[in-house]
Amino acid sequence: MFDLIVRGGAVVDGSGAQPYRADIAINGDVIADIGLLDAAARHEVDAAGCLVTPGFVDIHTHYDGQAIWSPLLTPSSVHGVTTVVVGNCGVGFAPCRPADHALLVNTMEGVEDIPEVVMTRGLSWDWETFPQYLDALDRSRHDIDIGVLLPHSPLRVFVMGERGAAREPATDTDIGQMASLMRQAISAGALGFASSRTEVHRRGDGEFLPSFQAEARELRGVAAGMSGRGLVQIVTNLARGDSDESRSQEMDLLADISRTARVPVTFSLPQPNASPELFAKALQWTDRSNADPRVSIHPQFAPRPIGVYIGLELSTNPFADCPSYRSLAHLPLEARVQELRKPELRRRIIAEPPAADAAPIVRTARQFEQTYRVSDPPCYEPEPSLSVAAQAASLGIPSEELAYDWLLEDDGHSILYVAMSNYGYGNLDHVADAFSHPQAVVGLGDGGAHYGMICDASYPTFMLTYWARDRASRTVALPAAVQMLTSIPAALAGLRDRGLIGVGYKADLNVIDHAALVLHAPQVCYDLPAGGRRIDQTAAGYRTSIVSGIPIRRDGEQTGALPGRLIRGRQSVPR
Repeated sequence: MFDLIVRGGAVVDGSGAQPYRADIAINGDVIADIGLLDAAARHEVDAAGCLVTPGFVDIHTHYDGQAIWSPLLTPSSVHGVTTVVVGNCGVGFAPCRPADHALLVNTMEGVEDIPEVVMTRGLSWDWETFPQYLDALDRSRHDIDIGVLLPHSPLRVFVMGERGAAREPATDTDIGQMASLMRQAISAGALGFASSRTEVHRRGDGEFLPSFQAEARELRGVAAGMSGRGLVQIVTNLARGDSDESRSQEMDLLADISRTARVPVTFSLPQPNASPELFAKALQWTDRSNADPRVSIHPQFAPRPIGVYIGLELSTNPFADCPSYRSLAHLPLEARVQELRKPELRRRIIAEPPAADAAPIVRTARQFEQTYRVSDPPCYEPEPSLSVAAQAASLGIPSEELAYDWLLEDDGHSILYVAMSNYGYGNLDHVADAFSHPQAVVGLGDGGAHYGMICDASYPTFMLTYWARDRASRTVALPAAVQMLTSIPAALAGLRDRGLIGVGYKADLNVIDHAALVLHAPQVCYDLPAGGRRIDQTAAGYRTSIVSGIPIRRDGEQTGALPGRLIRGRQSVPR
């Protein structure tokens, strides 16, 4: 008698092998048997006509706060993800002394677009050290599992105080203390270390992150505290490098960290639309670095454009920093829309350029040649002829005028999409090149962050629908797509007990009606602490998602089960 049998599905086991029909028996939280089983179970899941895959593993999320105030790590768990890793980009909430709470909140507000009031209301702050933060997560119950990286910026401030926040060079004593805390974190269960070196990441007050401009010896020293155990995740300044030489030096730093710390390094690889050749060059530099057997570098890329949603209900729009719009930005949406529809105000705002102190993201929102309507289901490889700029040109009107009118549709609830990276050529062919790179990994879901601008945590569903089913050319085979969502990221994070369907492996599974799988358009909801707003995105076609042998979702609905747990440290391959 088994606890659960998933009966009669086409098993796509995460190894890249072809699907095969089998039943999967589960006892407790592990897979107990696989085959055409003539056995009974206390519960069964009918998987006939469906795929059965391992649970998906997203190694780049920011549920550091959401995991404290909510048991549900959505939208990731809605899209078949059963394991997430937090602490990415070197930002988070531990370690942190009480005097620095406001600084870390300001950091997360700026970098990850999480409103200050949401964190103030939602964070319990019943920790100070990193191990205590892990204990706080361990006391909670969640729908899916959570692994944690030690974030560099909180670590730096914890050790160096104001000097760390002001980005002063770390002394040898500072680096030694950070390395000691790194060892403590690994012993307590951290999966590794994360940092950010990009000038794009700013605090809410506009200042650079504490980790920005940290010297190479500091990064090497902290990573060395891992003693060869764990993963280093870094957001580089690669996309902002002013020359191939500076970009190559950035890659050399990653190789140096991997070599000296004896750990794999993964770095975020966007392709700025202004530098569409960067993707291919970065893959070449990766190959050059990995030619050294002591180096293990893994570009992490998004399988669709890295974009932002803009709208009157969201964090920004093309007119957010126009003086006439600013004067009414405080109004509730309904009242604001009523004002915006007045012809005189419409003419004035359309004619106004953004103020001199306009936020960079507002200027991004005015990239009309890369801005598109959001359809349902959404299209993430739109024809350039459908952009605001192209459509406005065909109508013989300014782009600002058309964007203004589109934003007022649906009583101001309309959402537009700016494909700000990964779309320099107007298609996703370069992403197809990355899929075939042996060291590249799919990721950058960013779940739990950018609540008012981004919802990329739905990328697993996009992978299975668009790349593995619907795209006309240069597609990804279904077994390879599942492998990219499961065993590849799991192995990179050191979680070798999951990501594959095999006897003894963790019983994290998805039962998917692949033919009926649909990714819905993003919508705005208000379910964060203090009524905070976030963009959510759902899907249809996930029949059942199972974590540790327990179904957490059936046909798009939560079961109420919360089997998710904190992952303490790297996990071994089952014997």
